[in-house]
Amino acid sequence: MKQTRWLMGMPITVEIVDASAAAGAFDEVYAYFNYVDQTFSPFKETSEVSRVNRGELALNDACADMQHILELAEQTWNETDGYFDIWHDGVFNPSGIVKGWAIDEAASLLYMNGFRNFYVDAGGDVQVYGKNRHGQAWGVGICNPFNLSQIVKTIRLDDRGIATSGSYMRGAHIYNPLDNADRLDEIVSVTVIGPDVLEADRFATAAFAMGAQGIYFIESRPDLEGYMINRAGQATMTTHFQDYVVPATDDQAAGHDPLCRRE
Repeated sequence: MKQTRWLMGMPITVEIVDASAAAGAFDEVYAYFNYVDQTFSPFKETSEVSRVNRGELALNDACADMQHILELAEQTWNETDGYFDIWHDGVFNPSGIVKGWAIDEAASLLYMNGFRNFYVDAGGDVQVYGKNRHGQAWGVGICNPFNLSQIVKTIRLDDRGIATSGSYMRGAHIYNPLDNADRLDEIVSVTVIGPDVLEADRFATAAFAMGAQGIYFIESRPDLEGYMINRAGQATMTTHFQDYVVPATDDQAAGHDPLCRRE
C-alpha cells in the first residue's frame, strides 16, 4: 500500500510492502506529521516556534519534543564547528533538523507497529527499511539539479536514510552561520547517506553551508557517505559512496523506476 499526502508544505509519501498494511497505519503516520507541523512550523502563527519568536513562549517552557530538538541542534552545532545553527539574525527556526527527525520518528512508529518493509519520504528526504516489493533493497534516485526529470545516480538502501540539501528547488534558503556574506553559490546540492535520515539530514544541511569543503567534512564522518554537485555540474563523492550506487545496466534490468528524491 502507498499513500501521498501534502503536509508541512511538501508531499509526504509512505509505502508499506508488508501484507498486514492497512489504512490505520497511514493515518497514524500522517497524524504525527500534522502534529509536527502544528508545533514546529515557522509559518503557522499558533506553532511553538512562532510563539517563541514573538516572545510569547520561553524556550524552557516549550514542549518535550522542542527540548529534544534543541539538544539535537546544540549537538549538531558542536559537531559541525558552528556550521549548523537554528538561529539567524535573532530568529529561531529549527526546520533544518526537524524534517529529518520527524521522518525518522514516523518510520519508528511504523517499525514499532510491526512493519519491516517500508519507506517514508518527506520532500525528498527518505528513510527506508527492509526490501521493496521486488524483494530488493530500495532504489532511491538522485535528481540532476539542472534537469529534474533526469536521475544522475540510483542508490540501493535498506535500513538507512538519505537526504539532500541544495538551492535548486527552493532557492537560497540555507546560510553560512560563520559568514553572512557568503552566497553559498559554489555548489548546488549535497546528498548524504546516513545510518538514519536524521543523521543524513542534519549533516547534509551543515555540509551545504560549508560550501565546497562540505564533502570533505562528510568524508571525515565514518558513518556518512556523500555526493556533491557544484555549479559547473561536476560531482565529487566520498570514498565509499560508490558502494551504494547501482550500475545503470543493473537498474534498467530491474524493470522499475527508483524513487526520485528531490529536496
